Amino acid sequence: MTVRTLFCCGCGADVQARLTSGKEVYPHRTDLGALPFWKCDDCKNFVGCHHKTNDRTKPLGCIPTPAIKAARQDIHKVIDPIWKSGRVGRRELYGMIAHLTGVTEYHTAEIRTVEQAREVQRVARELEATL
Repeated sequence: MTVRTLFCCGCGADVQARLTSGKEVYPHRTDLGALPFWKCDDCKNFVGCHHKTNDRTKPLGCIPTPAIKAARQDIHKVIDPIWKSGRVGRRELYGMIAHLTGVTEYHTAEIRTVEQAREVQRVARELEATL
């Protein structure tokens, strides 16, 4: 069994996450069956991996709860159209979000609470209106 220490938002701590597959976490999605995922066996939450890279089991971030996962998706609904429009580059936009939220580097997959997600979404909407 392959394990890796990851922060689990549901447990609020670093946990020994177990490498598993989409067959376990999405049994109804045969298209995801072969993909790797890291799962917290205590709270049953999981995170996907950078499966299209050389390090195909590198986690996409910390392990979110369903509410945090939904909040992260809502953030991407705001920020992705901004950088995809070409008004500003993705790296530049993420730098602006980092600056305005007071973090060194911003990445949606590192959001650990719904409150953090709400703050990022507020900042993103402000940027959307000004860019």
